[in-house]
Amino acid sequence: MLALLGNATWVQAYKADTYDHMQGNRRPQIVRYQEPRGDILVADQSITGSTRTTSDLAYGRSYTDGPLYAPVTGYASQLYGSSLIEGVEDDLLAGTDPLLGAWPVLTAITRKRNPGGHVATTIRPAAQRAAFAGLANTGNKGAVAAIDPTTGAILALVSTPSYDPGRLAGAGKATQRSWAALDGDPDRPMLNRALRETYPPGSTFKVVTAAAALASGTVDGADTPTASPDPYPLPETHTQLGNEASGCRDATLRYALTVSCNTVFAKLGVDMGADVMRRQAKAFGFDDTKLRIPVAVAESPFPKQPDRPQTALSSIGQFDTRATPLQMAMVAAGVANDGEVMKPYLVDRLTRSDGSTVQRTERRTLTRAVTAPIARQLQQMMQAVVTEGTGGNAKIDGVVVGGKTGTAQHGENNRAVPYAWFIAYAKPTPDAKPAVAVAVVVEDGAALRTDITGGGLAAPIAKAVMAAVLAR
Repeated sequence: MLALLGNATWVQAYKADTYDHMQGNRRPQIVRYQEPRGDILVADQSITGSTRTTSDLAYGRSYTDGPLYAPVTGYASQLYGSSLIEGVEDDLLAGTDPLLGAWPVLTAITRKRNPGGHVATTIRPAAQRAAFAGLANTGNKGAVAAIDPTTGAILALVSTPSYDPGRLAGAGKATQRSWAALDGDPDRPMLNRALRETYPPGSTFKVVTAAAALASGTVDGADTPTASPDPYPLPETHTQLGNEASGCRDATLRYALTVSCNTVFAKLGVDMGADVMRRQAKAFGFDDTKLRIPVAVAESPFPKQPDRPQTALSSIGQFDTRATPLQMAMVAAGVANDGEVMKPYLVDRLTRSDGSTVQRTERRTLTRAVTAPIARQLQQMMQAVVTEGTGGNAKIDGVVVGGKTGTAQHGENNRAVPYAWFIAYAKPTPDAKPAVAVAVVVEDGAALRTDITGGGLAAPIAKAVMAAVLAR
């Protein structure tokens, strides 16, 4: 009897995980799909569901507007596992999270399974649709990230081309064919470009350089001449850096940002040095390897040890400076929120199947990027970009909009078609809190290598997203 009890303890306790994960053991998978999965919610409406199947895996995942929300939900597949929210919140959605029980500690010990819980997101449907439609109309790959500057709540998260995660939900031959087609697609529709792809941010990064110049005292105010040549000889090279805009010689910081003078910001970056630039970028969220929303976000790096000419190029968003669209939305949000960068989050709360909340995301400050007085100078400069400069396509009547265009060169010898960027924020009145900050990138957007590209392609998308948020 003692031997039997000892063996049962060994098998059921110490070896349980080993048996659970044995390749030939289908019982955990059968049990997992025996009951409907909890739902992911947008504006308290389900955008996911569970469909009865004819196999021993009784319930498969279904999606409403799958391609629209795929960058938010990810997929839950009986064959290929799960990703994004479906993956991070898998235990809660599947009903195995101890939080779902009345007594979480007891539930963890007994391993009792409860009905799947729900995940309520921060996404605004109108903003999500505006971003998706705007990118689709360009016919190009791209991404949009929009956040509430005062809370960090993510209001829209779009990546195109997209895919229908419902095609991956089952376990049959059709699912295998769908996976093979998506996995082999050169446009990589399953890549979440808003969170997991980094791009050279181009001239949108000049907002960070302007912040560093003001914060370090290198420039005494937005309207002080910068003593910048045009063209600017890159240090230690025979290369002359020029401008698409005119009037950049000795331009003020305000004018330089309004028309996007490369020479001014490249020289400022060299004058301040790489360490100052790196600290300022980090203050906006760059170089963060641990950002979770709760989905993991790719690091947006500023070059570690650039030389002087590399520092000049890094300071105008080129060389090895790279950023996710979410990171650039955080830059715009930090400026709009008087210098305070809130931690972005995609999940508002987790609930039981009956709707009772088991966990709510707490709003918290991620970093203090700049002081409030400096942030207000940056706001005035970004507003001038929209009212007087390259960002006119983002104007919204009766609304305060600040923005920055960008055209990021890339490829061998910068011969590839540029990425078109636009970052912005909006608030309903001058005295109101900012309602939304947004970043848009359009891959291979236009052949023109000027900031007009970002203003022409990306700015109208940002405008539509901001208008959708403000209309609410």
